Amino acid sequence: MIERKVYYFEKPGAVNTVDCLAVVKDAIESRVFRHIVVATTGGDTGLLFSETFKDNRDVNLVAITHSYGFKEPNTIEITEAVAAKIRQNGAKLYTGTMITHSIETAFASAHNGLYPTTIVAQTLRRFGEGAKVCCECVMMAVDAGLIPENQEVVAVAGTGRGADTVTVIKSAASKRFFDLKVLEFLAKPIL
Repeated sequence: MIERKVYYFEKPGAVNTVDCLAVVKDAIESRVFRHIVVATTGGDTGLLFSETFKDNRDVNLVAITHSYGFKEPNTIEITEAVAAKIRQNGAKLYTGTMITHSIETAFASAHNGLYPTTIVAQTLRRFGEGAKVCCECVMMAVDAGLIPENQEVVAVAGTGRGADTVTVIKSAASKRFFDLKVLEFLAKPIL
């Protein structure tokens, strides 16, 4: 039998970001994880994590942003200055299509129907918004070639801004979605 500690936050949101960072630091120190994937919208969470792990060259940190046009056409929420700082700290930064969100939004807008991506996204949300985003970000990082498949990855995401969820996920490409496994929750809000 294996015993693990899980941290539960009383409410979701950015207020838990620093605590999530502490959980990740503890996981990196106590276990052998090579890859960390962190969701970052405006860049604050990615910057915090990249500054913390910049001297740890054994860790491959990948920060995942919203895609261009997520909020409104032809815009991105992270500034180039913040993106540059994240990269200077040694982290990889990836901006691309959010697998379930973009297709789900297009179909829902056009047809008001329930489609497979909507079912997947809504199912993952049963574990919390951060859990859904953790799964998406890991697949995005694999699809971009920034982390390998079949690895235990620490994934960090949140509800809205900041971080409130830390998971351990066996990585898979989006094409092999059914091979992706959420192995552990290290921290999450009580919803």
